[in-house]
Amino acid sequence: MLTQEELFGKCPYATSQKILSGKWALIILHHLSEKTLRFSELQKLLPDITQATLTKQLRTLEKHGIIIRTVYPEVPPKVEYKLSEIGKEFSVVLDSLKIWGEKYIKTVKNNK
Repeated sequence: MLTQEELFGKCPYATSQKILSGKWALIILHHLSEKTLRFSELQKLLPDITQATLTKQLRTLEKHGIIIRTVYPEVPPKVEYKLSEIGKEFSVVLDSLKIWGEKYIKTVKNNK
């Protein structure tokens, strides 16, 4: 049997799980699906995330080609993050997750 690492790039589920494995990945992608954001703007939208964790998560998403990091030659440096073309295609998945999440929340509330 293949390991998770060996399945990456071969199995669509293992590949997706690896890319989205960070605790904050989905929420970051949700915010970036709405507009291009600077690091500080993402921090404000995610007050419970540490700077180190946000940096790590953004680097991972960039490494996998889901987001694009643009650095502008200014002082102080200006850095923006946006979805790549393949990242934009993930918006359909985000929409489906939202619909499922809303149904789940409604079901849980109705079962109380």
